[in-house]
This record gives sequence, structure tokens and C-alpha cells, in this order.
Amino acid sequence: MSELSNQLPSDPISSVGIITSPSKAPEDYTVVAQTTDGSDADLRKDSLFKSKVTRYLCFTRKPGPDVVVDIKVIDIKEPLPEGYTPVEETMDTKETAMRKRRLCVKISPRAAAETAVYDIQIIAKTKYHLVNYTCIGDINSMGIWNRKGDVPKHKSSQETASTANTEAPSTTARRTMSRPDYEHQNSGNYTMTALDDVPFVVPEKFFQNPKEMQQVNLMGITIKSLAEIEEEFQYNFSTERSIAV
Repeated sequence: MSELSNQLPSDPISSVGIITSPSKAPEDYTVVAQTTDGSDADLRKDSLFKSKVTRYLCFTRKPGPDVVVDIKVIDIKEPLPEGYTPVEETMDTKETAMRKRRLCVKISPRAAAETAVYDIQIIAKTKYHLVNYTCIGDINSMGIWNRKGDVPKHKSSQETASTANTEAPSTTARRTMSRPDYEHQNSGNYTMTALDDVPFVVPEKFFQNPKEMQQVNLMGITIKSLAEIEEEFQYNFSTERSIAV
């Protein structure tokens, strides 16, 4: 038995298939072309008649909406397990995939899956065991083993936006409490405030009828209008004119 990495692959398997040749694997698919001890992993290998028909298992970890949560190997005469899909044709030639055994795959939406299949290995002798792997059956006297792990949960864009919105009020509150003129000085970038674009204009009523303005006494200081000041301190310079004449 060869040594396998104890580290779980970064992504779970999203699809499993059967092909007629390792060279005909679809893009992004990994072919299980050899057993763990380096032997040929042909699932249709016939040592007696030397058949030219070959079948190899392949899989992909390409991220998608679905993941493979379980795999079973059953006899061709057994009823299909509920929720499982049989691999009936080869991916490259559309021929019958298996002869006496049937490979069945259970698919689930990634968001709903708790665990999924991360790796598949084939061993030449069924009496051997792989650490961290589980045997799902045998095909052509070879054991098919898979390894499962937890499916990481990623936050959706809506959840991320919701989290950002819950954090926003505290920042807004701090910005609203600060004075607009100081806010521009304390930050490197200008920040719009509630007072921006608001015109500061003295109402026209304060320019009309100045005589009607009431006198206000502040700490003994009397505030008068322009008309009152001119009337009180009016001087006609009559003495100066008489001297000049």
C-alpha cells in the first residue's frame, strides 16, 4: 500500500465518471489510472481473454453548485438506491460503462451538504486498508475507496452585505456627531455631510422696514437702526457755513 497524504484536498468532488482511456479524460478531470501500489486500474481488465475493452474511473473537483456526497458500488441486478444516480455510459464514447457492477453516485447542492467525497483511490487487493478512507465496494477484484470530509460553508453575497449594513450605523453615528469643518481636517479624504449644498442666505424680511426693528439692550448697549442714528446725530454744519461766508 502506497502512502497517501493526510491532508484533505481543498475542494470536494463535484462529478464522477467512467472513460475508456486515460488520454480521453475531459478537461479538469483526474483519472484514477493506477492502483495505490502502481498497478493498472482498468476496471474491465480481463486476465483470461485479454480484452481490449478498458474502463477507468475519473472525477473532478471543479467548483460548482453541487457536490458528490456518497458513492456506492452495487451488483448490476440490485435495485438502485434511493437518491443515487448510476454511471451508465462512458463520458468519451457513450458506451456501456460497466458489465457486472454498477457505480452509483449521490449528488447534493453544496449549500445543503454537510459532508462530501474529497478523494477516490483504487487498491489492487481488497484485503488492504487505506487510512482515513472507506471502502465502497469492489470492481474486477479491486477495491474502490473514498475519503469524505466536511463541506466548508461560504457566506453568500447577501449575507456579506447584511453584515456590512449592521456595522454601518456605528460609523455613521460617529461621523454625524463630528463638526463638518473638523471632519475634513481630520481625514485624508473629503466626506459629504448633511450641511453640504445647503445655501446660507439671510431672509429678505430682515432687509425690509428697518424702522420697525425693536431696540435691544444688551449689557447696557443700545442697538439702533441706521435711521435712528442719523436722526439723533444729525448736524447741518450751519456754523461752519456762516464763518466761511
